[in-house]
Amino acid sequence: METVMQLITDTIRAQLIANGRLSIEHPEFDPKPVVKLFTPDAGATWLISECDPQEPDILYGLCDPGLGEPELGTVSLAEIEALRGPLGLPVERDLYFEAKYPLSRYARMAIAAGVVIT
Repeated sequence: METVMQLITDTIRAQLIANGRLSIEHPEFDPKPVVKLFTPDAGATWLISECDPQEPDILYGLCDPGLGEPELGTVSLAEIEALRGPLGLPVERDLYFEAKYPLSRYARMAIAAGVVIT
């Protein structure tokens, strides 16, 4: 039986929802990413800063499927959880990630480099 890491804990979800509410109230809000998700065997990375308070499965952040074109956008948590890399490994949460910058700065660096840099 496969043990799968809980990607979004209750604490992380609460912060994502709070950031989502702030983004609705203040469109200029530029939070730091709350969580970094990645494929250990594929090169995909997500820096997630918020979620839709009414639809918490819809996450927003910097999405890099590993194709050299990272972009800001939305992604379904269910789709990330179902994803497996070429070796069959599930997506993991970076337990040691602590954002130093707002999401917009990570996005500028990623777009310039063609890959998410943390």
